[in-house]
Amino acid sequence: MQTKLNHISIKIEIIKMLKPQLQQSTKTLIPSWNTSTLFLASFPINIFNKNFILKKKNNFRVHHNYNGANTIKAVLNSTEKSIGVKAVVTVQKQVNLNLSRGLDDIGDLLGKSLLLWIVAAELDHKTGLEKPSIRSYAHRGLDVDGDTYYEADFVIPEDFGEVGAILVENEHHKEMYVKNIVIDGFVHGKVEITCNSWVHSKFDNPDKRIFFTNKSYLPSQTPSGVIRLREEELVTLRGDGVGERKVFERIYDYDVYNDLGEVDSNNDDAKRPILGGKKLPYPRRCRTGRQRSKKDPLYETRSNFVYVPRDEAFSAVKSLTFSGNTVYSALHAVVPALESVVSDPDLGFPHFPAIDSLFNVGVDMPGLSDKKSSLFNIVPRLIKSISETGKDVLLFESPQLVQRDTFSWFRDVEFARQTLAGLNPYSIRLVTEWPLRSKLDPKVYGPPESEITKELIENEIGNNMTVEQAVQQKKLFILDYHDLLLPYVNKVNELKGSVLYGSRTIFFLTPHGTLKPLAIELTRPPIDDKPQWKEVYSPNDWNATGAWLWKLAKAHVLSHDSGYHQLVSHWLRTHCCTEPYIIATNRQLSAMHPIYRLLHPHFRYTMEINALAREALINANGIIESTFFPGKYSMELSSIAYGLEWRFDQEALPQNLISRVLAEEDPNEPHGLKLAIEDYPFANDGLVLWDILKQWVTNYVNHYYPQTNLIESDKELQAWWSEIKNVGHGDKKDEPWWPELKTPNDLIGIITTIVWVTSGHHAAVNFGQYSYGGGGTKQHK
Repeated sequence: MQTKLNHISIKIEIIKMLKPQLQQSTKTLIPSWNTSTLFLASFPINIFNKNFILKKKNNFRVHHNYNGANTIKAVLNSTEKSIGVKAVVTVQKQVNLNLSRGLDDIGDLLGKSLLLWIVAAELDHKTGLEKPSIRSYAHRGLDVDGDTYYEADFVIPEDFGEVGAILVENEHHKEMYVKNIVIDGFVHGKVEITCNSWVHSKFDNPDKRIFFTNKSYLPSQTPSGVIRLREEELVTLRGDGVGERKVFERIYDYDVYNDLGEVDSNNDDAKRPILGGKKLPYPRRCRTGRQRSKKDPLYETRSNFVYVPRDEAFSAVKSLTFSGNTVYSALHAVVPALESVVSDPDLGFPHFPAIDSLFNVGVDMPGLSDKKSSLFNIVPRLIKSISETGKDVLLFESPQLVQRDTFSWFRDVEFARQTLAGLNPYSIRLVTEWPLRSKLDPKVYGPPESEITKELIENEIGNNMTVEQAVQQKKLFILDYHDLLLPYVNKVNELKGSVLYGSRTIFFLTPHGTLKPLAIELTRPPIDDKPQWKEVYSPNDWNATGAWLWKLAKAHVLSHDSGYHQLVSHWLRTHCCTEPYIIATNRQLSAMHPIYRLLHPHFRYTMEINALAREALINANGIIESTFFPGKYSMELSSIAYGLEWRFDQEALPQNLISRVLAEEDPNEPHGLKLAIEDYPFANDGLVLWDILKQWVTNYVNHYYPQTNLIESDKELQAWWSEIKNVGHGDKKDEPWWPELKTPNDLIGIITTIVWVTSGHHAAVNFGQYSYGGGGTKQHK
């Protein structure tokens, strides 16, 4: 009797152990089981026999046998031939300090860390149904160089065919970052699956993660056995547009920029308009689903957590330098120290030596030694500390421009050079008509004619040619911030410590191939009973007052150019306008789509950076508003620039140069373009990179789309492009300049443009910021 009771106890424990692992939703490939069916299927030998020996069974094959009660039984077919294969899962090792650590460690010891299903690529040719998937637990193996390896053994029927995907269920209570999965043992060779993705805990979300093999397929070429999974994965990524997003989710959806201000605040200075819509057109951002404002439900409330889809978040290393908390702690430490240097934060540095002291004297900063580590992690290239005097001192690294020549930016040669090779090479354009005229309403903004006269320009040129000849010979160029800024002049001038004008700056292309500034015009529109005010400044005023007025006029232009660079050339065009591309790519292109795999590396971290920008940089009273001339109108101004200037077709480098009349098509030139200024470093280098990118994209697209009709028949691709135009950039959906997507050449142009914006364009306006801007801190505002 005792022996029989022992056998019964064994049976009960086995059922208790296995049953939870097999209770799956009928939406998955593994169905639900009743206890008796499970027991009989897994252990066909009678365990009540005293001679029974329990042997380890790694996995079983599931046959879908339906009965009248809608239950599904598992039946082993012992006559099938099979092969043994091994899967190795590489997981990034991470520290788990949660209370669940002990439970997860027990799961590792029992070999129940990950549950895997291998999915066949093709349907069963006899039944026309999906082949049963093969399931096995992966047990924890070695830790090597920061990675943990998990191994699973499978017994695969010989007629299984190729692998189409693998399903993963994370049995831990904490998410895992899965790098890749390699399956070895198939006659057709190793199967490699690149994941590089966070896999949520089944306790957060019971749905399994789907990872497709590395082979790319157009929708019409999808292996029959994974068509359903391909479609289901896209449905998951789109979400339902309801509720607040959770940190472990991977849902991509759209919303307007309605979270930059504090609309529920009693402080009116913390409120900002919604960006996106007819009044203030703007690209869309990722939806977070945070609670709506009590005062105005069109606005979203702000919180410490800004959702981004889980795989868009920073890696551990990147997070260390960019996370919101670390940025805040750095700012809280550094900003007060900087404010101690200036007599009035609204007026800036009192004199140039005060700026120089940041680099060669330092700023007293008590407690720096305690903060040193975190500060260095965040801005290692920008700050250093010295303690030789026995007290903590914050010392900024000297920007390259300051190291070479402290006042180089003050000189006309450098002032002109930076329009072509500085931080913002996207604004200068050719003068094509004379006289200069504003396009703004003269009833509101005053006379449209410029005060920069023909006589002044000819005098600055040296009477060697007329203005008409200079225009005809393409010798005159302009930085024109007149019409964009003039509508905001009176608003900005009401802000404390701010002075703004509309500006025009004229340059002449010398026989040496360099630019020479000729004149700067500053303009204020009418206000109250005061008429429009204009003044023109030139460099050849040899009296002391005139010389300093010229330098101050250049400082205003530098402020305009710096603000335009950050708000438009950088934030708007490379970050903000790119977010809809990322959202649409994940919502409409399967991970096995070749275009998804081409674009994905170029989008890395952009959404997380954008989310952090909304949290601390472009928000009300954030760093951007505190630093650049438009102040509280900064983001509103970027919206105006988006509505007036942004065109997808002109984001391509060649078209951008042509639109500014800085280049014209010429098949005899190396890149098919003849530049108006031969020594234009941004264009010279940029066109080389553009051609390389375009050639790579051309080869790639032609490989996957050898016939033209494959473009229009690709339903995912067409949905992707339609969503970018009509939703992500929906405020411009009716513009006639959107490229069509009907041929491989159309796709090549679109993809090359997106890749250029996220690589070459962004690099040009991003990586020189400290080198060029670090030494002129208060020239921005």
